[in-house]
Amino acid sequence: MLPTNAMKKARMSQHKVEGINQEVCCVLCKQSDDDPALFGEKFTLKEPKLSVHYFCLLTACGVHQRGEEDEGVFGFLVKDIDKEVRRSIRLSCSLCKKKGACVGCYVTSCRKKVHYPCGRKLNFISQFTENFPSYCSDHSPSQTACVSADLTLPQSCSVCLDSIEPVLGYSVLKCPSCRHSWFHRDCVQRQAHSAGLFFFRCTLCSNKEDFQQEMLRMGIYIPERDASWELEANAYSDLLEVYEQCDASTCLCNDGRTHSYKSGWFEVIRCRLCGSTGTHRKCSGLKVDATDWACSGCTQATDGRASLATTPQGRQRKSQLSKRQLTPISSKSRLLSGGSPEQILQALGPQLRPLSVTLEVEGDQALSAGLELVRKPDFDPTHTLSVRFKDSLQISFPSSLQDSEMAKQHFLKLLVQQIQDSEVFEGPEGSKNLALDSKALRDDLYFDAGCLLALSLVHGSPVSFFSRALFQCLFNYPPNQPLSVKHMTPYTHVTCQVSRIAEAETLDDVKDVLEESWEFMELAGCNRPISRLQEREALVEDLVSFMMITRLQLPLQRFREGLQTLGVFDQVQLFPAVFLSVFCDTAVRLTAQTVDQIFTVNFSEQEERLSREKPVVAFWRNFLQDCEDGKTSISLQDLLSFSTGSEDLPVSVLLPPPSISFLHPVEAWRGESSRIRKRKEVCRDQGLFPQSQPASKHLLLPISSSYQAFKSSMEQVISHHVHLLPTES
Repeated sequence: MLPTNAMKKARMSQHKVEGINQEVCCVLCKQSDDDPALFGEKFTLKEPKLSVHYFCLLTACGVHQRGEEDEGVFGFLVKDIDKEVRRSIRLSCSLCKKKGACVGCYVTSCRKKVHYPCGRKLNFISQFTENFPSYCSDHSPSQTACVSADLTLPQSCSVCLDSIEPVLGYSVLKCPSCRHSWFHRDCVQRQAHSAGLFFFRCTLCSNKEDFQQEMLRMGIYIPERDASWELEANAYSDLLEVYEQCDASTCLCNDGRTHSYKSGWFEVIRCRLCGSTGTHRKCSGLKVDATDWACSGCTQATDGRASLATTPQGRQRKSQLSKRQLTPISSKSRLLSGGSPEQILQALGPQLRPLSVTLEVEGDQALSAGLELVRKPDFDPTHTLSVRFKDSLQISFPSSLQDSEMAKQHFLKLLVQQIQDSEVFEGPEGSKNLALDSKALRDDLYFDAGCLLALSLVHGSPVSFFSRALFQCLFNYPPNQPLSVKHMTPYTHVTCQVSRIAEAETLDDVKDVLEESWEFMELAGCNRPISRLQEREALVEDLVSFMMITRLQLPLQRFREGLQTLGVFDQVQLFPAVFLSVFCDTAVRLTAQTVDQIFTVNFSEQEERLSREKPVVAFWRNFLQDCEDGKTSISLQDLLSFSTGSEDLPVSVLLPPPSISFLHPVEAWRGESSRIRKRKEVCRDQGLFPQSQPASKHLLLPISSSYQAFKSSMEQVISHHVHLLPTES
């Protein structure tokens, strides 16, 4: 047992250490890390005793600069910092589970909160511009690779030159201007901290403006100051020293190699190319007045011409793999906080301009027409589409429907189906994976397919044929979940072999499969000895990853870039859970209730007309139910096609939203008898039929005196419409 005095001294010393640590730790993140490049400058105030990281202040949600630059910590007042500490004391960090999490995801529907250092470990991206927003890994911005004809990706960081995994993500970034400059996030952050705003640029292509904008978007802090080397005292003093030494193999100067006269035979002249080598004129056999001399190293490098060689650039091979990349229209001004996919895609609709482009479709060749459209040099995705079918299908469209919304919806439906059946995809109907096809890669068909699908979504045509695995590979949702054998394309030889390994009950069974498929194992980098049955799980995981991700990296990248058209990819990446049903589930089964909900009923303001319209709404809902129950000669798909031009519920809200109004008969004369009025009601029921305006998604329902009259008029017109529709081969 320690004496009482010794115990008191031990407790006092412990309290002193805790007090010192409390002063050293940042009041916001409660950590003592002091790395200015990664956490910002750490400021410590003596009165009151307070330490805080600069980045913690910038990214904290509840503190703002309300003071002058010389007040508090760069304008952050001490009382505001204390207030933020009290606010965050109730918030738990998503990583360490401790209180004080003051950095939250900028998407309002996301509840993730972290300390700034913890956020780095959870792949949070904080943008040091404007409102200083932070995004969690589910909602953070991302980059995509733009491939070229040689299909090579960088293998080393362009900043530290260490090896790098050529997969873009949180830890690996790339220059937006050149495809060769890839680098570690920490490396480029340290480069920005050292170079400052005026010297921070790509280390390979030297692009500055686009490079800085992209790095700010990806969460790199660029200090607004001169470069660190410019701030050092006498940083360039060594450049004022002139090289004065004779490097000739035999120096003839009696005073030595370092002696240089002001003129004459023994004046040291420097290489005019490198400037780092010198010689006395006499020692190299030059004339007494010679000033133009190049060292042997530079002479060899320039093929003996003593001048820098400039070889004309050969004509660059034109490749569609490096063709134009459609710039996604920025949707930052409409950063949505969630909602349905219809609401999110509807926000992209106003990008479409009134100027339209006419698309002529030969027969049912929708994919060929679509590819011809997006491959035009002047293609603009913001133009609205006007579709005209030619030849065999033209006779199937009545003249009133040519170039109409119905023609466009039919084209989009054909287009999505033909993309699904193309060489870009493989797998069962409605659950497609991306396929690897060399010709499609050479023709850049993956980019074009993504672009066309993005256009289809914004124009209101459903997709709904992706497999869950493809959605996860594209948008990382569900996040960080490994793929398994069940996600591979079924009934292929490779899938069967991997399934045999996964289901093997003995080690010999595994070895038999490996021996049969040794060429594939070698190609996948998995041809390794297996000594225990438990090792098969890691082997299966590696094989699945190779088949679904590694070998498809280039097709996935180009497909993502195509989906960026009109900002679709960015919105899906922000809200992947919302869009999962849009891409992966089959079309929603039409019911009377779902069809009724998408239409807005516009009643008249006159009471007399309103009294006639309300019963018709009841007739309409009864008619929908009869269509669902099969009690009429038409289906809900026929009804929807007649009203909107689409046979399925569109994934984006049609612009304008579908609506209903009413067709009223000619008003009766006030002096007419009831018998004449009754006779006119019969004539009215026989003469009024529903009308549709697919371009405006407007349906006109006839005012009828009975449900039977209403049902009869609806069946006649819609059946006639169905018979005029083009049939799919």
